[in-house]
Amino acid sequence: MILKDKIKVIITDLDGTLLNSDHKISAYTKAIFQELHQQNYLLIVATGRHHLDAQSIVSGLDCPVYLVTSNGARIHSPDNELLYSIDMESDVVKSIFELDIDSEITSVLFKENNWQTNHNNDKLNSFSEESKYIPEIVDFNKLEDFKSIKLFFTHHNHQKLVDLKDQILSNYADTFNHAFSLPFCLEFMDKSVDKSIAIGKILELENFIFEETISFGDGFNDEKMLKSTGKALIMGNAPQSLMDTLPHLETILSNDQDGVATYLSEQFL
Repeated sequence: MILKDKIKVIITDLDGTLLNSDHKISAYTKAIFQELHQQNYLLIVATGRHHLDAQSIVSGLDCPVYLVTSNGARIHSPDNELLYSIDMESDVVKSIFELDIDSEITSVLFKENNWQTNHNNDKLNSFSEESKYIPEIVDFNKLEDFKSIKLFFTHHNHQKLVDLKDQILSNYADTFNHAFSLPFCLEFMDKSVDKSIAIGKILELENFIFEETISFGDGFNDEKMLKSTGKALIMGNAPQSLMDTLPHLETILSNDQDGVATYLSEQFL
């Protein structure tokens, strides 16, 4: 059976995958996705971004899309109806901030309507220049409510984040899922949260199975998703370590070369 006949559901990450290096959707990608919608493919975007942030981006496709956000902690329907949500409890998150975290690391709590951080981080802000999801600078030593969707740390030195990951997991391996969406982005979610789990909920709702899906990703927060889908592609701009982890998967053009749209156009349109 050829790929076009088998696949009914198209799933893509955002940053480093559907978006170019300017964090934009190209006109070509938009046109391809509109054509895929016209041909009745189910479209899913699965991202580490917060839903308010991602919704402002995905709306630019001008076609119906299921949205999995915060690595699976939220699912929204194409009509922006909240279908699923799970948060991390305040006491558990607060206990992480009681650890000795390097003050140079930017720490972020992703909450429902805003994000709280200890630093103004220009690189982080550049990911969300047009978003209505805005940062609030806080002192985590004085914060009372730590309940959040996702916990996020960023620093230009990857090893500092690896050390922090090991420090946290030594105490909370059974409490959190973690992922490096990029080498400088370390994320923690509730243990039950993963993109693949959220995608499975959508497939069940729409009466599809994983064998009927194709997915595209570039980060370690995409790993389980890429392993779960019937067909999976790694972006040419993905870190070599991800390619080495999933050596059986095909690598396609980079995000700046419209890799997702080009592949889909060649294989499905």
